[in-house]
Amino acid sequence: MKLTSLALLIGVMASGVSAADAPKQLNLGILGGQNATQQIGDNQCVKTFFDKELGVDTQMRNASDYSGVIQGLLGGKIDMVLSMSPASFASVYLQDPKAVEVVGIVVDDKDNSRGYHSVVIVKADSPYKKLEDLKGKSFGMADPDSTSGFLMPNQAFKKMFGGSVDDKYNNTFSSVTFSGGHEQDILGVLNNQFDGAVTWTSLVGDYNSGYTSGAFGRLIRMDHPDLMKQIRIIWQSPLIPNGPVLVSNKLPADFKAKVVAAIKKLDKDDHDCFVKAVGGKQHIGPATVADYQSIIDMKRDLMKGSRG
Repeated sequence: MKLTSLALLIGVMASGVSAADAPKQLNLGILGGQNATQQIGDNQCVKTFFDKELGVDTQMRNASDYSGVIQGLLGGKIDMVLSMSPASFASVYLQDPKAVEVVGIVVDDKDNSRGYHSVVIVKADSPYKKLEDLKGKSFGMADPDSTSGFLMPNQAFKKMFGGSVDDKYNNTFSSVTFSGGHEQDILGVLNNQFDGAVTWTSLVGDYNSGYTSGAFGRLIRMDHPDLMKQIRIIWQSPLIPNGPVLVSNKLPADFKAKVVAAIKKLDKDDHDCFVKAVGGKQHIGPATVADYQSIIDMKRDLMKGSRG
């Protein structure tokens, strides 16, 4: 009898400690490189949902660059990311394979496609029709930890032109500049800062509305309704797997399970909010680390090259 009472007491104490240890704050990581005010606005509904669902104070961690979110996940300062750059996830995984759990992958609502493309854009009234036409011209990349904004075009340009970003791909371009993000790349082309630049898009759906997901749609919604008439796509990459939904493994196990359940509930119960937050008409589909193995391998090779 005494043993039973003791076991019950220990059980009560353990559950009490667990409840007391449940975080009162949840940190949502938001990749930088786009208009910070709009990104915070697009994620405000996420904060409202999680605050109510989990009884927490959700803080939006809008990093100025992708590296800020990578370091936040590695250091336990960021608890979840609704749509991570695949290359940034690869950076996290290569430094600590157990840092995060892949909750799923964002999947296109329209056709269930699970990928997107890196594209090179130029001004619509420019004479450039193909990549080779940009020889001797200025070029814009997004962020070193962006898949479509650097990793994929970097690999393609090295094969096509030789060299590396450091020597402007055998001096194919007059300059190669990291603008800081996809939005800055597009604006750089519109403002004649770059003759060509990379960005990302699903290439699914209506061209004039900026496709179902990607960087074009955010700018169109902001203050560039005629964007797609002002630019032209002259190159596209092979398909890149859409970004993973991530949750930190540093969270207490019980609470982490609740966060995962809440993310899936947000997608189902307030899909419009989820769409706004991830920047496209997408929902969560199943995924594992294996879906990103090709990106992880590419990132590992790039990191080896930078050390060499």
